[in-house]
Amino acid sequence: MKIKRYILILFTLLLFKADIIKGQTPVDNLMMDAGAFCGAVTYTHDSWSKYWEGKLLRDNRNIGTLTRQTFMPMFALGLTKKINLLVAMPYVSTAPSAGQFIGQSGFQDLGVWLKARLINWETETGTLTLHGVAGASTPVTDYNKDYQPFSLGLGAKELSMRAILHYQLSNGIFVRGSFSGHVRDNIEIERDYYFTTEPVYSNQVDMPNAVMYGVQLGAWLFNNSFNIFGNFEGMNSLSGHDIRRQDMPFPSNKMNMTRAGLNLQYYTPFLKGLSLIASAGQVLSGRNMGKSAMVTGGLSYQFGIWNK
Repeated sequence: MKIKRYILILFTLLLFKADIIKGQTPVDNLMMDAGAFCGAVTYTHDSWSKYWEGKLLRDNRNIGTLTRQTFMPMFALGLTKKINLLVAMPYVSTAPSAGQFIGQSGFQDLGVWLKARLINWETETGTLTLHGVAGASTPVTDYNKDYQPFSLGLGAKELSMRAILHYQLSNGIFVRGSFSGHVRDNIEIERDYYFTTEPVYSNQVDMPNAVMYGVQLGAWLFNNSFNIFGNFEGMNSLSGHDIRRQDMPFPSNKMNMTRAGLNLQYYTPFLKGLSLIASAGQVLSGRNMGKSAMVTGGLSYQFGIWNK
């Protein structure tokens, strides 16, 4: 009997979970006025048939193509003109196209962020802004963390800090860069022994921290009703280990990747405050990650609550 090989899915850590909504998120420069509310919901289809086992790109016919579907409800609220609150909680479903394993489905992690505009410098040619974002996430269901690549997520509590530098010309063209650090708590798994690079007699798993970075280039067009931008982003684990040859992946694997994508958002003329969202992305390089392609579509709606 052949040894079954497992593959590791691209898990959207807190900042990737938020990253699929392209309009007032923890990774952009948009801000809500005081008393303004924006609700959004998106659907993301993410799939891959090849993965990196360490640095080796390979496939797994025992799983075939692994598909991950995410429904993401999210809202943003303007507490003040310079401070916004953002909340998101995705519902995730995973499934393989082959083999004897089944996927999982359910709510994943609750994420909460505070975004603050720290600098707003306007000149005759454009505007430079600097934002800071503090976030936290925690699992909301007791999903199996040790069931890779079918698990809903990594199952770790996480704290994050992000800086976003954005410069926009008066004609609407902009460039944006961001950098963030993510600190994760240990997780517990349902066994008292596992092997990484050495045997561990415990149900506690030390999760690696990570850093994220991203660059976006785009423009606001048609009287600021249409936003288009391309993005390049990456993630690097600060510790962790590779998937062993012919072994299953593990939550504390070292996960690195780069990804490129295109993002669109259109504010409709027939209903003020309503926008249509679409994006697509492709993982270009990775380590202990799936070489995934994703597409996203959704809606967002903005209105005033206490400040019309």
